[in-house]
Amino acid sequence: MTSRLTRRQRRRISQGVQYAVFVAVLVLIGLGADWDRLQNQFAQKDLASELFPDIITIALRNTVVYTVSGFVFGLVLGLVIALMRLSSVAPYRWVASVYIEIFRGLPALLIFIFVGVAVPLAFPGTEIPGGTYGKVALGLGLVAAAYMAETIRAGIQAVPKGQMEAARSLGFSHARAMVSVVIPQAFRIVIPPLTNELVLLFKDSSLVLFLGVTLQERELTKFGRDLASQTANSTPILVAGLCYLLVTVPLSIVVRRLEARADKAR
Repeated sequence: MTSRLTRRQRRRISQGVQYAVFVAVLVLIGLGADWDRLQNQFAQKDLASELFPDIITIALRNTVVYTVSGFVFGLVLGLVIALMRLSSVAPYRWVASVYIEIFRGLPALLIFIFVGVAVPLAFPGTEIPGGTYGKVALGLGLVAAAYMAETIRAGIQAVPKGQMEAARSLGFSHARAMVSVVIPQAFRIVIPPLTNELVLLFKDSSLVLFLGVTLQERELTKFGRDLASQTANSTPILVAGLCYLLVTVPLSIVVRRLEARADKAR
């Protein structure tokens, strides 16, 4: 009579089957794909070399500037909204809650259209400081602030209440205790999710193309799309995608390490 398989043996067999299926799928894809056509459309070395250095000095630089400016604006506004969300003043909490629900519920594309079209119509004769850079910072910041506000609020609430009580017992006012004691500890807690938000903003910066930009204001997606249209080849889009990965992959690694360090500290 055949003995029954142990749990470890069943697990090994299951893993072996899954690996076999995975390898079989890769082989089928490799054999079925037309690699010559893909190389001709996406990997023209001569065309890729012509993109440099402009794709770095213009497109990548603009993408980084758009992302950083939007992140800084969103971080400041998000902190204010988080404090309003935790305020004992009811109207502040209502305004913060409405803001968070609206800007988390609307697609970022609609926010960019609002910034580019509705704001000039609502305030005729006024210009957003910084031109396109200011509009992108405002659009990205408004979206990011809604998510950062909830992240920061959670971080503040994660700080033990004893920290506030200890600061107050030393003669700190509530505001000073919040600024000097609670918020710094909260930011140490929320650094990983905030870094992840930076990665998302880096990709969302591609929405700048809906604002209408000059050749010197193009970011990676617009840059790659324009050159792909001019050359009737998708190599510029592939190179632009690799430039995105050049930034997002290291940032993602940083996020994972920060999360691991935070878990170890807890």
